[in-house]
Amino acid sequence: MTKEFTRQSVAKNNLTFDILSDSGNQVASRFGLTFQMAEDLRKVYISRFNIDLPKYNGDDSWTLPMPARFIASGDGVVHAAEVNPDYTIRPETSEILEGLERMRSR
Repeated sequence: MTKEFTRQSVAKNNLTFDILSDSGNQVASRFGLTFQMAEDLRKVYISRFNIDLPKYNGDDSWTLPMPARFIASGDGVVHAAEVNPDYTIRPETSEILEGLERMRSR
């Protein structure tokens, strides 16, 4: 998502934490966390949902990042990572909080 759309999302959702803007999914691609949308799905996004993915991504690649969650400390050490291509499967809040607590106690 471009910086412009990231700012809009932060404002709309009253977020109080930092969000990564990844125009063109460059960072996600470097970690192998993107997938290319099939042509038939592209048509559905445009015609049915009026979602112009190239506009949001800042390029015409028609790629999306896979949902991923990382718990990392300020020094860049990743203490936990989870990736699931099924965006409907999310970790429980309690699991994330436990991971943060374990990181803090190290």
